[in-house]
Amino acid sequence: MGKRLSENDPNSYSNPEDCIVTDLDLNLEVDFKKHILSGYVDISIDRENPKADLILDTQDLIIKGVKNKNSNTKVNFTLDEPHEKFGSKLEIKLPKRATKKLAIRIEYETSPHSSALQWLEPEQTMGKKHPYMFSMCQAIHARSLIPCQDTPGVKAPYTATITAPYELTVLMSAVRNGEEMDEDPFMKKYKFVQKVPIPSYLFAIVIGCLDSRKIGPRSNVWAESEIVEKAAEDFSETEKLLLIAEELLGEYVWEVYDLLVLPPSFSYGGMENPCLTFVTPTLLTGDKSLALDTIAHEIIHSWIGNLVTNKNFEHFWLNEGFTKYFECKILGRLHGEPHRHFHCIGGWNDLEYTVMTEFNETHDFTKLVVDLTDFDPDESFSSVPYEKGSAFLFYLETLLGKPEFEKFLKSYIDEYKYKSIDTDTWKSYLYKYFSDKEDVLNTVDWNAWLYAPGMPPLKPDYDCSMVQKCIDLCKLWSEANDNELGQFSSKDIEEFSSYQICEFLAFLLKEEPLSSTKVEKMFEIYKLREQRNAEARLKWIRVGLVAQWKDIIPDAFEFINEQGRMKFVRPIYRDLYAWEETRERAIANYKEHAPEMMHATRQGIAKDIHVIMD
Repeated sequence: MGKRLSENDPNSYSNPEDCIVTDLDLNLEVDFKKHILSGYVDISIDRENPKADLILDTQDLIIKGVKNKNSNTKVNFTLDEPHEKFGSKLEIKLPKRATKKLAIRIEYETSPHSSALQWLEPEQTMGKKHPYMFSMCQAIHARSLIPCQDTPGVKAPYTATITAPYELTVLMSAVRNGEEMDEDPFMKKYKFVQKVPIPSYLFAIVIGCLDSRKIGPRSNVWAESEIVEKAAEDFSETEKLLLIAEELLGEYVWEVYDLLVLPPSFSYGGMENPCLTFVTPTLLTGDKSLALDTIAHEIIHSWIGNLVTNKNFEHFWLNEGFTKYFECKILGRLHGEPHRHFHCIGGWNDLEYTVMTEFNETHDFTKLVVDLTDFDPDESFSSVPYEKGSAFLFYLETLLGKPEFEKFLKSYIDEYKYKSIDTDTWKSYLYKYFSDKEDVLNTVDWNAWLYAPGMPPLKPDYDCSMVQKCIDLCKLWSEANDNELGQFSSKDIEEFSSYQICEFLAFLLKEEPLSSTKVEKMFEIYKLREQRNAEARLKWIRVGLVAQWKDIIPDAFEFINEQGRMKFVRPIYRDLYAWEETRERAIANYKEHAPEMMHATRQGIAKDIHVIMD
């Protein structure tokens, strides 16, 4: 194991203990032909150590010059040779006099290969007329967009002025603050302000031909005009979810909550950028069956992650485990407690797949608290912090009592809002809050839950009432002989919700693969190809692939080529690679479509199918 880059964050060169960034002001212009952003950033700092220089993270940035903003004098700097994973350390030589507050201007431009930016040509958009660009800075990609202290342990507000073609719209993870025409008659300046301090991974920008619809008193949905009406309908309950979240967690401090439906190449279900949540178009089903879950999750991040933040990505479960726990709690408030338990069981199934298939029972990345020395946090990304973390909190709720635990979590958010913390800080506050129940807390196997690999030491006592029909139908299919398939009919699932169809298929994937005869019969009678719910499509394609049913192969390739969401494409690529008949075609397909993928998707699939990235 190598050396950690800094004392507080194994993935950041920065030195906030000596010099901490307190404010950023960006002035950038987009160049769609060159695929770059260029301009400058003004960085305000508090210098805690009067002898220290300022150390920032960068990756593939061209640093053109650094100067003292106030005196306009040149400031010397050094830019180290790039590290394969973590970029280059930028060290800015500060004056040796004991100046507490400084402002530095860095002139720079991004690389066309910035890992934070996805550039789309007009033909890759729905409108086919204009280019499109969007960012994804989580986990440590902000350094390829801005020279910054790229660690979640540092939070700062920001303002920005972005110059872009006048016919396009610019949005950011901030409140829009006006726009004006540039001196160039074909360009326009868009202004933004984010008053709440945020970590670097929440910086976001999108530039494209976008339309919007108002969906609530503080919310708009943005998308290309071809799907904006559909998006407005699927996300129409956003305000209802915000109100439930405020009841559980306290005041919403971000002023606006807008949604942006990105092009299909977006790697994630959603990204909780403040004021502007990014979402995948795979959520648009027409029945809100996928929108509610994901929007509930991203809304919760307004408190968990964005307001109270993990100190570094070794403690990512403090962001995602807590958010997943509250997501299920909101769904329970909407549809009843059995619905909450149903989603928790689905999460447990996802966790089992990750632990047993994606990693293994002894893999370090199946721990809740991981060691990321020498690792890009993207390498450890999985369902583990989400589902193992959520299960842990559910278990603690059963020990401490539901009303009391809800009050604790609200108090925890109030105590640590605007701060970044680690697991020990959270645990200490838990013990402090429940000082009268220390004996109960001492029964928890803390080491097994937090630091041991594999599945959790126990499974919470979930209510199986909603999932039992899925289990029973799965058992019938698994145990039936090929000549006993006449017992099945479309009536088996006519009362199933789309959630239950997904879980039925998920349980099948935990059993021995079905025969091709069974799969063909199932598709015929259940009309699975008519299911447009993306979660259901993922699972029925996987059922067909593990059964090595050749008729499913075209569906599999169509699905992975029409969108780039990692949750969907990586499992299918793994299944295609595991089947000898489709292995070479999967590799060839990846090489053909890799340029269209976001960095994280491209990197993850290359690992799954054992291809060396260019």
